[in-house]
Amino acid sequence: MVEYCPIPVSQYAMTLSSQDVLKAFERIRVFQRGEQRAVHKPLLILLALARIAQDAPRMVAFEDIDAQFKTLLSEFGPSSAAGSRHYPFWHLATDSVWQLTGPPEFLNRPPAATPNLGELRKLHIAGGFAADTDAALRRDPALRAQLAHQLLDAHFPDTLHGDILQAIGLDLSAPTADEATTGTRTVVRRDPRFRERVLRAYEHRCCVCGFDLRIGSMTAGLEAAHIKWFQAKGPDIEANGLALCALHHKVFDLGAFTIQPDTYSLVFSQHAIAGEASRHMLMGFHGAGIILPQSKDYYPKAEFLKWHEGQVFKRPGRPVSV
Repeated sequence: MVEYCPIPVSQYAMTLSSQDVLKAFERIRVFQRGEQRAVHKPLLILLALARIAQDAPRMVAFEDIDAQFKTLLSEFGPSSAAGSRHYPFWHLATDSVWQLTGPPEFLNRPPAATPNLGELRKLHIAGGFAADTDAALRRDPALRAQLAHQLLDAHFPDTLHGDILQAIGLDLSAPTADEATTGTRTVVRRDPRFRERVLRAYEHRCCVCGFDLRIGSMTAGLEAAHIKWFQAKGPDIEANGLALCALHHKVFDLGAFTIQPDTYSLVFSQHAIAGEASRHMLMGFHGAGIILPQSKDYYPKAEFLKWHEGQVFKRPGRPVSV
């Protein structure tokens, strides 16, 4: 068995600083085709970070994480993501942070000649962080946490961060390097007025169920959701926002339902299975129209709704009963 890395190990510094590691991961190439979102590499890296936190070996055979990785992509990626889970395992090796081991004649093929799932399993191809990257991440829990936050902030809405961390078994309760010194971490700032503008457009009520609780002058349990995620360059404008209660915001970001751009009606996914107690809060709205703003200028734009349907909604959807 040999180890494959496109940059000779001799070119690496023996010890990487935290900034070296963070910058290396900022430079990884994430697949893009138009507005199609690719979360394969971020999820694979997060899964590998969790393995380090659990003191697992540096290299892991693809077949040993295949099932878990498939589940992660099914839960937090587009509907088709799980079928291409072999791509990041192979192509991350071209980003200098990842290495592969396997038969020499197999690893020496051009990086663009992506193997299929069967080949990775049959030949027991293993992957893991480059040795110096792995060492830096193992000795510094704060660096692991900071990298995880960096990936989550860049690729997923806040509503999903906790679910992803729980799914991979990664605890980020330790402060990051930035948090330890400044009490904060660096994130891309959103327009602080977005929430208030969206809630005002929808008259401070959930556009799905009409939830409109206020405690004194404070709106409670109501949130402004991006239709096209901020992480996917969705703009902070009313036409890319929905006023949703915390429940419907969460399941909207998970792809449990989407909104038709022509009728503004709700379509729930067959993947959303509600128990008796919650059925009326979810499936009961299937086929119903959302509560729209008074001004048509604030109606959800078709381009954003189509992005959500294509990149977040868990297809196929349940046919509307008539």
